[in-house]
Amino acid sequence: MTEAVTVVAPATSEPLLAKRASRRWILAATLISAIVALPVLSVLYLALFPEENIWPHLIDTTLPRYLTTTVKLMLGVGVLTLVIGLATAWTVTMCEFPGRRFFEWAMLLPFAVPAYVIAYVYTSLLDYAGPVQRALREVFGWQSASDYWFPEIRSLGGATLMLGLVLYPYVYLLARAAFLEQSPSLFAVSRSLGHSALSTFFRVVLPIARPAVAVGLSLVLMETLNDFGTVDFFAVQTLTAGLFDTWMNLGNLGGAAQIATTMLAFVVILVTLERYSRRKQKQYAARDNREPIQRFNLSRPRQAICLAVCLIPFTLGFVVPAATLGLYAWEYFGESWNPDFVENTLNSLLLSGTAALTTLAVGVVLAYSRRLHDTRGMQVLMRLSGLGYAMPGAVLAVGVIVPLAGFDNWLDGALRRTVGVSSGLLLSGTTFALVFAYTVRFLAVSAGSVESALQKVTPSMDMASRSLGDTPGRTLVRVHLPMLRGTLLTAALVVFVDCMKELPATLILRPFNFETLATYVYQFASDERLFHSALPSLIIVLAGIVPIILMSRSIANTRSIA
Repeated sequence: MTEAVTVVAPATSEPLLAKRASRRWILAATLISAIVALPVLSVLYLALFPEENIWPHLIDTTLPRYLTTTVKLMLGVGVLTLVIGLATAWTVTMCEFPGRRFFEWAMLLPFAVPAYVIAYVYTSLLDYAGPVQRALREVFGWQSASDYWFPEIRSLGGATLMLGLVLYPYVYLLARAAFLEQSPSLFAVSRSLGHSALSTFFRVVLPIARPAVAVGLSLVLMETLNDFGTVDFFAVQTLTAGLFDTWMNLGNLGGAAQIATTMLAFVVILVTLERYSRRKQKQYAARDNREPIQRFNLSRPRQAICLAVCLIPFTLGFVVPAATLGLYAWEYFGESWNPDFVENTLNSLLLSGTAALTTLAVGVVLAYSRRLHDTRGMQVLMRLSGLGYAMPGAVLAVGVIVPLAGFDNWLDGALRRTVGVSSGLLLSGTTFALVFAYTVRFLAVSAGSVESALQKVTPSMDMASRSLGDTPGRTLVRVHLPMLRGTLLTAALVVFVDCMKELPATLILRPFNFETLATYVYQFASDERLFHSALPSLIIVLAGIVPIILMSRSIANTRSIA
């Protein structure tokens, strides 16, 4: 009689391998978040333990002036962008007038013009030697500046106007998206109760859209705090200008870190106020928020007003700068197109492309790690990874240079002691520092975009892939990445353009004899050679138009048109 033999198979190693792979994703997300947080920690450490403490001197002399000017500039820019952004968003979304479809996306075009570029353009137009004042003197027979009054463009008011004209799209973009998501029944109920369109806007529409508007306004204020090219050119003494002066002119990195800490305090206050303003608000999508919008049919005079509301900021923020740059670039093309221009253009393209790909890859790792482990700890890591976007470029540069220079010095000293060879500047004096700074600063853009897109992918896709034996990494490559191609391309383009425009961090971290288009333009402007900066400025503007059109289309597709 044959006895049955039971064979016990060895335990499969697949769950163990999957668990190890899962742990690697957590480890990668933790490491990335720690590296991103390193610049912030470096700034705080250097501010608390400087080699030479000049904080009392700063408080007694320049810091109050820096603070006062910065607050005035931020308030002015905030009010201007709020008025322009809300007025244009409401007009384009809810009013029918000639050119509305064009202005839906055209209102975003000033986004493509860096603030320092528009400052250079209007200075060349409105300065004493510019064509506007020259024409006025010829028409009225004035001989000198003492014969008439003309507003000074190089002033706090001029900087406020320049920044407002190119930053209002933040408010416009988010406000319009919020208006498109609202329920048409709210308008109908408000109008049936006797409220006018204007009263409905202030009493119903704006309170609902307030969280989105608050986010847009906080981004405007942080960009204002980050600006250096405009305030430096207009001699407006903000905290950013003070940081550069303390570091570059006084040679005191500790004092610069202390000013940087003050700027970080501004950022923390802005983020806290933005979250506090919507702490008790919870909003849910209405059932009819996909129905076609019934826009207001206006009389001819009111249509003309709507047209003017959109045409004025669009003309001042994009048409005038773009036309002026195009004219100057055409007239001085022979002088501007030279080996330096070609080399600096290639530097910008290569640097921005590398940073965009690096930021995208790191963002995918973070977002996918969050998808695999949606825990409170992973949420904290995602927030840490977004710290760089809130940091002004000058502050980030201080935070990057400290650990990289420390590593270079340590390695150089170790090699000198052991083998008698100097390693030089391996990290802090190379383009690695710039790519690292760009990645830290714009990581929130790529990670946020990828995370938002991944949330729309049903978990059953992951389950099906895993049931077929795929690891998390293979599932990402074979399933998710092909589905996210549009999102990945848009995120990469946005980061690419942001890197092309970035000036403060690039000025501080660039290697010797290495220029990008942004620093190239800044050098010409500093030398008052505005005409020669037109061609590189125009390249920066043109590079920013493509992602703007893509963003506008994605917003327009969220709602049907009546």
